[in-house]
Amino acid sequence: MQKTEHTDRRVIKTKRAIQKAFAKLLAEKDINDITVSDIAATADINRKTFYNYYGGIYAVVDEIENDVVSRFDEALTEIDMLNNAASPYMIFDIFTSVIYTNIEFFGYLLSMDSNLSLTAKLVDLLKDKTRTILKKYLTISESRMELMLDFMVTGFVAVYRSWFNSDRSRPIEEISADINELCFKGLNGYLHIDVEEAVK
Repeated sequence: MQKTEHTDRRVIKTKRAIQKAFAKLLAEKDINDITVSDIAATADINRKTFYNYYGGIYAVVDEIENDVVSRFDEALTEIDMLNNAASPYMIFDIFTSVIYTNIEFFGYLLSMDSNLSLTAKLVDLLKDKTRTILKKYLTISESRMELMLDFMVTGFVAVYRSWFNSDRSRPIEEISADINELCFKGLNGYLHIDVEEAVK
């Protein structure tokens, strides 16, 4: 039993090292320029070890995408939708907390400029969850709902990507709180809060 647990931990550790190395390389170069040798060297493993776990680079891509989306989906599912339906900010708070569990890895992943579909998958997931909540409290047309979701969620993800590409001087929690104000109070509400702080 202990041997199995040790093996499982070793597998998890090695795969995380491979995925982290891959995400780091994506922040530096295009996916088509990354080789298995690059990943192995960055992860401090040999090529044989890489192929023990993955058939190729795109197998790593698929697993990263599926794992990340699954992690967000599970976290969002745990939200008490009935008690928190009036506060869709909970969705963005969950997004922040999941990112914060491995901020270095997500930093590489969300700052990359490549043709991966991860960002699109996250946007679709967040839109779907937010749509479910808002439909309980808003009676608007489908077209207006989709426009609102596009504005909120794609903007939310864009802000996070911008933050990861910055010096990250502001805490991620503050960024998340500001997004909440912008999404649910609008630009006027956000500026009003800022003005109040300035005159204190």
